[in-house]
Amino acid sequence: MPNLTFNFTQQTVIVTGAARGVGLELARFFAEAGANVVAVDFDGDVLTSAVADFNALAIQADVSSTVDVQRVVDATIDQFGQIDILVNNAGILRDGVLWKMTDEDWDAVLAVHAGGTFKFTRACVPHFRARSYGRIINVTSYTGLRGNTGQANYATAKAGIIGFTKTAAKELARFGISVNAISPNAETRMVAAIPPEKLAELAAAIPMGRFAQPSEMCAAVGFLASDISGYITGVVLPVDGGISM
Repeated sequence: MPNLTFNFTQQTVIVTGAARGVGLELARFFAEAGANVVAVDFDGDVLTSAVADFNALAIQADVSSTVDVQRVVDATIDQFGQIDILVNNAGILRDGVLWKMTDEDWDAVLAVHAGGTFKFTRACVPHFRARSYGRIINVTSYTGLRGNTGQANYATAKAGIIGFTKTAAKELARFGISVNAISPNAETRMVAAIPPEKLAELAAAIPMGRFAQPSEMCAAVGFLASDISGYITGVVLPVDGGISM
């Protein structure tokens, strides 16, 4: 974990997809920075175990379910009285070339990535508006801009998150709510599934020569979640070692 100096004491943050990878590191980062953390993931058992070494309220939920999303938001308000920061990180993969991709695989990926981002944002906005304050950080991908073989569903969802981020930023700015995104390039479970020879090829194409550790996303998200970034909205910040240049 980098030596960060952010202070989120007396703030409450919801992090989705928090059982592993980037989401887990972000949840830990916010907890260590003093925030009340609500960690959300579909895999409840893994989530509970993952956050056991830091202070977080772990809630099992399906981000594509309106009912589950509202349950998380209600539980957060009941427990902490407010929501200050939302990090929409949850995601899944259902890869396949488009002529073999099923409706179910297409729908599932869009429902989690784009649908979860929309539904959590929609559910949190009334609480942000009531306090004239909110920070929303969405996680998109370089794939949403450039595409990737076998990932038509994922690329579509991530491109949609970019459009959603910019639209929500325009709609919510007047309420004191900023909406930004990061585009990471980190070693996650998704990257680990890539065959070694292909992984080496991908790493060689990154100007910095490597994938980031998930914890290296914390500084960017912490900045966008902090008060010092209050005049920044609608931005997609690449944290990708230069691959998107």
